[in-house]
Amino acid sequence: QVQLVESGGGLVQPGGSLRLSCAASGFTFSSYAMSWYRQAPGKPRDLVASITSAGGSTAYADSVKGRFTISRDNAKNTVYLQMNSLKLEDTAVYYCQCVRRGVSYWGQGTQVTVSS
Repeated sequence: QVQLVESGGGLVQPGGSLRLSCAASGFTFSSYAMSWYRQAPGKPRDLVASITSAGGSTAYADSVKGRFTISRDNAKNTVYLQMNSLKLEDTAVYYCQCVRRGVSYWGQGTQVTVSS
């Protein structure tokens, strides 16, 4: 079955960096676009970044453009989110997601806390 497992979250000071990873299994990873979402307490889950199946095209929310980079390694079945210049408002649970055959699959999420 499809499984997505995020890792790499933690506590970081404003201006710091983190790299999130999402390990995928149970499907042909290289055939599907992947996305990162985030959800802060009391707020809806928002799209952060997406990447096409071969990694040739990416898209970002305006709030993270120029600071976050999504990438993937299809040989490792892993998608990454490099987060630089982190801000207090980036604090959230971060989820990776794929849509396969019309069904949306999510990981369990990884907490990112930006605090001084």
